[in-house]
Amino acid sequence: MKIEDKKVLVVGTGVSGIAAAKLLLDKGVSTVLFDGNRDLDLKKLYEKEPALSNVPVILGELKEEQMRKLGAAVLSPGVPTDLPMVEKLRAQNVAIWGEIELAYYFGKGRVIAITGTNGKTTTTALTGEIMKNYYKDVRVVGNIGIPYTSEAASMTEDTVTVAEISSFQLETIHEFAPQVSAILNITPDHLNRHHTMECYIETKERITENQTKEQVCVLNYEDEVLREFGKKAPATVVFFSSARVLEEGLYLQGEDIYYAHEGKKEHVINVSDLNLLGKHNYENVMAATAMSISFGVPMEKIVEVLKHFQAVEHRIEYVTEKRGVRYYNDSKGTNPDAAIQGIRAMNRPTYLIGGGYDKQSEYDEWINAFDGKVKALVLIGQTADKIEACAHRHGFMNTVKLETFEEAINYCYEHAVSGDAVLLSPACASWGMFKNYEERGKIFKDIVRGLKE
Repeated sequence: MKIEDKKVLVVGTGVSGIAAAKLLLDKGVSTVLFDGNRDLDLKKLYEKEPALSNVPVILGELKEEQMRKLGAAVLSPGVPTDLPMVEKLRAQNVAIWGEIELAYYFGKGRVIAITGTNGKTTTTALTGEIMKNYYKDVRVVGNIGIPYTSEAASMTEDTVTVAEISSFQLETIHEFAPQVSAILNITPDHLNRHHTMECYIETKERITENQTKEQVCVLNYEDEVLREFGKKAPATVVFFSSARVLEEGLYLQGEDIYYAHEGKKEHVINVSDLNLLGKHNYENVMAATAMSISFGVPMEKIVEVLKHFQAVEHRIEYVTEKRGVRYYNDSKGTNPDAAIQGIRAMNRPTYLIGGGYDKQSEYDEWINAFDGKVKALVLIGQTADKIEACAHRHGFMNTVKLETFEEAINYCYEHAVSGDAVLLSPACASWGMFKNYEERGKIFKDIVRGLKE
């Protein structure tokens, strides 16, 4: 489809929607903005984004006669694709795109795309740093916080794009085809959006759907779903494993990471030379290394970055030490599987702060992963009762429910003793109490740093 010839509706006036609208305007495409909030202050919008001052905005409801004038709609990632309005647009033969498809359409150069339930941000940031150590023009975009659409207009044939792609963004791809893709793992998440695990898995696997055997997909051999998917993936598959020696691919053996290829075994790095903690992070390192090798980066250039790379903010991030107690911010642990990795990385008795928005997750595996490390589970938010009941069913009785985030932190401060750790790793989304997990993590760090020595 040639989108330049269409009238395009951009759904959503957040960061993603604004970036998409600006890209369309830059390319001379007829653009209309839509927001379901009837009370949106248009004056403030235009003051903040003067480039959009001539773009018409529809608020509240989209009428059928307005739909009939459209050729395409670009949905922000937070807009479900099964909304009645979106279904009506489809019925009017309006093409439904997302920001990833739009950016790919106008962007240039080569693309690395990374998805998975957990580890995406760390792996994307690490891969981006490796690319910057070898290539001149590198853009790190997507779910990591910089809209892909905000960079597309300035790309050249020499640009390397490293994109973190969420399942929400994969729902609306059509032609998107990265040279190298990765699916790090698939565990239950966002089932309130995807409804079934099968749908969630299929959506994640779509990252490869337009790839060919000349292109590469990096997969986690220890994820049974991905091991099976590797048999039918359209791209050439490179596996990584944290549990066994592979004849081909990246693997962890003891404390060393190796790259096996063409009958040879090449040492990559000893994990003691990394600044990242935990097996899940060693998997992220292997995935980033596999993608970088596939993209032509020499091993010495990869290892240079591996030795200096620091943990991503909000992902098992060391904050400070107060009265001999270490505080860690894992606000990005927004589902049980991510939070399991947070617990596994702890090497001290731990006061764990959990709870938040209910994404219809189950918490049994998370509770079972406490493995004697958790001294107390301090719960807040919508899921507090549900998580406490689950903990008690599994025999973990030391739970505390509190009303506010600050009360939870203060409880840990008052009860933890020298040699303990306090870990914010909620296993839940932040919505309802915070705008996003970043805000939750920043507030945690501010409060913790203000505690008395």
